Amino acid sequence: MPELPEVETTRLGLLPVLLGRVVVSAEVHHARMLRRQPDPKDFRRRLEGGAVRSLGRRGKFLLFEVGGEAGECFTWTTHLGMSGRMSIARPGEPGGRHTRMVIRTDAGGEVRMVDPRTFGFTAVFTPRELASSTLAGLGPDALTALPPAEEMAEKAAGRRVAVKTLLLDQRFLAGLGNIYADEVLFAAGVAGGRPACSLTFAEMEAVRESVGPVLAAGLEHGGTSLDDLAYLLPDGRAGRHLEYLSVYGREGEPCRRCRTPIRRDVIGGRSSYRCPSCQA
Repeated sequence: MPELPEVETTRLGLLPVLLGRVVVSAEVHHARMLRRQPDPKDFRRRLEGGAVRSLGRRGKFLLFEVGGEAGECFTWTTHLGMSGRMSIARPGEPGGRHTRMVIRTDAGGEVRMVDPRTFGFTAVFTPRELASSTLAGLGPDALTALPPAEEMAEKAAGRRVAVKTLLLDQRFLAGLGNIYADEVLFAAGVAGGRPACSLTFAEMEAVRESVGPVLAAGLEHGGTSLDDLAYLLPDGRAGRHLEYLSVYGREGEPCRRCRTPIRRDVIGGRSSYRCPSCQA
């Protein structure tokens, strides 16, 4: 299981609360959150009494290796969806009405998942179940295992889907979401609506070289909390990256490079932002 880079574990704040701790109780307060669990009754059985051995991540999935009481090894998987976030709380601290999961440890702390729209989910998999889950079909991790430009160009060849849509395809590259795909494409000077197969090798190389710096900047600023504050850090603070975004959410505002007004398009049903002058 890949380890989270140090900056990510620091931002998540989950490391000291979970790592090495025994799960005392595991509660899920909305049945939809267990829609990926092969048998929902197994969620509590597999977690309670188990010790969290490691924390990791693959794309947008949080992965926690848990050792069961009988010597089994499980992978507790959580995906935050579009509106989910992890929260750290003290025992007995009031929870909001959108709290969907509460995990209590022998250290007394609580990890809660808050998800107003319930697009996120959680599950505890055996090794065999994990091998046949969505995780098995993920592409290389955008932050820790970015493939060479040659490989990305080869996979894009013949694909007439918009390059923005391709970047959001977790089978192509795991970990990019709507905001950061727009930022990557701006940094690379490529319009997101172009067919993926139309990119030259130099353009794909520019896309590839933009991924790391864009994600690193987002991590450095604690992520992007929009006006709805759906995303917050586990300690309740808002991510500060919104003020550093180049194009996303800035329709009509001047481009930070050339002062041309930023344009909003809809690509694959998602709002997409670009500079008409800087992105060819």
